[in-house]
Parts: sequence; C-alpha cells; structure tokens
Amino acid sequence: MTALTPNFNDQSPLYDQLYRYIVSQIRTGQMREGEKMPSKRRLAQHLGVSLTTVERSYGILTAEGYLESLPRSGYRVARVLSLPEVQVPAVLPPAEEREELDQSFSTSAVDTSVFPYAMWARLNKEAVYENPDLLQRGDGQGDWPLRQTLAGFLHQYRGVNCTPEQVVLGAGVEGLMWVLLQLLPGAVFGLEDPGYASLHRLLDNLNWPHVPVPVDGKGMSVEALAVSGANVAYVTPSHQFPLGVTTPMSRRGELLEWAYGAPGRYLIEDDYDSEFRYASRPIPAMQGLDRGERVIYVGTFSRTVAPSIRMAYLILPPALLEVYRAKFGHAAATVSRLEQEALRRFLASGAYSRHLRRVGNLYRRRRDALVSRLEPWGEVRGAEAGLHLLFTLPGREEKELVAQAARAGYRVRGLGEYCLKARPMPGTLVLGFAGLAEEKVEETVERLRGEIGG
Repeated sequence: MTALTPNFNDQSPLYDQLYRYIVSQIRTGQMREGEKMPSKRRLAQHLGVSLTTVERSYGILTAEGYLESLPRSGYRVARVLSLPEVQVPAVLPPAEEREELDQSFSTSAVDTSVFPYAMWARLNKEAVYENPDLLQRGDGQGDWPLRQTLAGFLHQYRGVNCTPEQVVLGAGVEGLMWVLLQLLPGAVFGLEDPGYASLHRLLDNLNWPHVPVPVDGKGMSVEALAVSGANVAYVTPSHQFPLGVTTPMSRRGELLEWAYGAPGRYLIEDDYDSEFRYASRPIPAMQGLDRGERVIYVGTFSRTVAPSIRMAYLILPPALLEVYRAKFGHAAATVSRLEQEALRRFLASGAYSRHLRRVGNLYRRRRDALVSRLEPWGEVRGAEAGLHLLFTLPGREEKELVAQAARAGYRVRGLGEYCLKARPMPGTLVLGFAGLAEEKVEETVERLRGEIGG
C-alpha cells in the first residue's frame, strides 16, 4: 500500500495521474506479475481521493491489460514485459528552416483564381442532398456513373476507345502507379530520358527495375527501346515532359509495333496536359490507335481542375482489367464519392468543357507574355502546347542559372534535374507558366535578368 503513493499535481485529472503512475510501476518491474492490488475503497482512503477516481483508473488498467479482475479475489497485476519508459520531448525540435522561394515557375502549378468555386460547392451540396447513399463505402474502381460519363467524354475529346468497365479511378497518378505495378509483376520499365523525375524516384524507392530510354525530336526512341531490355514503356506522346515535343503518327505506330512484338509488352500513355495546345488542335490519344490492347491510358484532372482534387484514372486493357479485379475487386474507393459525383455533373453539364476553354485562353495569354519577354534574351522551345517551356541561355551553366534565379527569389529547375543518363542542353531551364500571373510577367523576367544577366 505504501508503494502506491503518486505525487498528484494539477496538470491532469487525478484518475489519469493514478493510472499513469501504476503503469510506470508495472512496466519498470516495481510491481510484479500476480501481485495483489489494494481494494478500490482502501486505496481511495489511503490516497485521500474519491472512490470514483480509483474506479476509473482500475477500469482503464484492466481494459488495457495491466490488471486482471478475478472473481472474489480483487485485482492482481497481469503479466507485462518490463519496458523502459519512453521519454517524449515536451517540445519537438524545430524543422529545418528552408528558404522560401517564389514558385511561379513550377511545372505543377495552376491558377486557382479561375477554379469554379461556387459551382463546385453547389455540385457537392446537390450530390449529398440528392443521394445520401454517397456517404457509404464506394466501389474501389470508382462509381459507375462517373466512369460511364468519363468514358464518353474521353472518346469525344481525346479519341480514346474504352468502356466504363475499363476505367479505374484513384487518388492521384502516384497511387494509381502503385496499383499498376501490382498488375505488372516482373515488368522492366523503360522511362523517357529526360522524363518524370517523380516516376524515377517512385521506382527507385520500390527497387523496381527500370531503364532510361533516350528521347529525340519525335519522342521516345524505338531503336533504343528495342535494345533496352524493357517490356513496359512509359511515354508522354501528346506533349513530352519536359522537352515538349509531340510524337508524330509514324513514331506512334512504331511504338505500337514494338508493343505487339512480344507477349506482355505494354505502353503506358500519360496524357497529362493534352488539353492545352496553342498552335494546333489537340492531337488524339495514341490509345485510340491501339488494336492489340497494349496501351494503358493515364489521365488526371490535376492540371485542368485543381491538384488537390486528387482525381486520376487508368484505362486498362481487358487482360489487365481481369488481373485488377482479382487483386483489387474488394477494395474501397480511394476518392471521395461526393467529389466523384460533383465531377460527373461538372462533365455531363458541359461546364468542364467551358472551363477548359476559359483556362486555355488564360494560359495562352500567359505563355505569349512570357515568350515575348524571353525571346529577346535567349532561346525558347516547346511552347506550342502544355503548361511549361524550355528556356536556354547559350554558353551558361545550368547550376549557375538555378542558383542565380534563387538569389532573385525564384525556384526554377534545370533540364538536367529530369535526366538520368541523357546529356541535357547546356544552360536550359524548365519554366512553368500556369502559376505566373500575366501582369507580373514583365516584372518577374526583369528581376531574373537583373540577377542572371545576359
């Protein structure tokens, strides 16, 4: 009894202080297995606390397995391994401070000022009021009405041939890529070089085999792909990232021939910003040319609606759809069903098409403003489509340009950051312009030029 004498204070409820004190005694071995505990009434009298305080402490200790309640025998200490107390710092150490740089040139930025706030709020409200069932667990592949609407939209606007059964919705391209890897065990990925650094990091982190495949003026080199050892090629034919080239029909046909050349070969077509073209009409997706069911189509609404919506999708060939259903047929939806229904209504009403035209015109003006300011200074490439361009200052070093841009207050990326084995064009920056306000283009370029010179 005398050992059970905690030093009470005013920082937390008495029952909690008593509970933590007894836990400490048991975990450090000062109270041993089988030791009989005093009755609740005796302990309350000994400590000068209410019976309720002891009852609550004993109740928690019993529920967590520190004490055992035996009929007509009271409470005894249960078997618990002796463990040292974990010292948790009262205040966590501050995170490493990083210099905050302007992200206007980020290739993943969008203009949030044109997001249809009122309409999106109304669509979400209508969805939950008109269909409360959307609050229940949803189909892991995505709700059928959205998959049906999306299949029709993609056929009309991107020339994609698919049924709603082939559509798989997910929370972001990264999550869907993880799913896709489970459908392609043993696959060796051929990655565009230069290409997505995030995809390279994902495969690296998973120790997944992948090889760089060089990109020329027509997209991924089929000759290099054929000798690379890859059996899955990840390509961005509508607007190669980051070079900005468009894969012509001849090269698309060659890529398809490569895929048809051996069992188990696939092309993953990432159509990430195909909606934005400034010199011609959007080019139909390569998936629409596929007659051998070897193209996996990947799309997202991150660039056209908002990155935080986290709505992406796969179009799976029938053979992979069977594997998906076997492995993930009982999974739950990873995307909010309310947002799925809001997006369905956004698409079906024609509001999404109008939104695309609006933001497309906005980004065209920003591109034009940026190009007009950059061309007298250096060389601009890849500005015919998408939301980024390449800017080259001949004779300059990439790292030096990135550092000088940082001194001017801007985070920019060099082309070399996207290269695995490829040799980047010297002095080349990858500049996004969707997040750069048109009225700030002149000021921004002048600040960069003032620091970089030339």
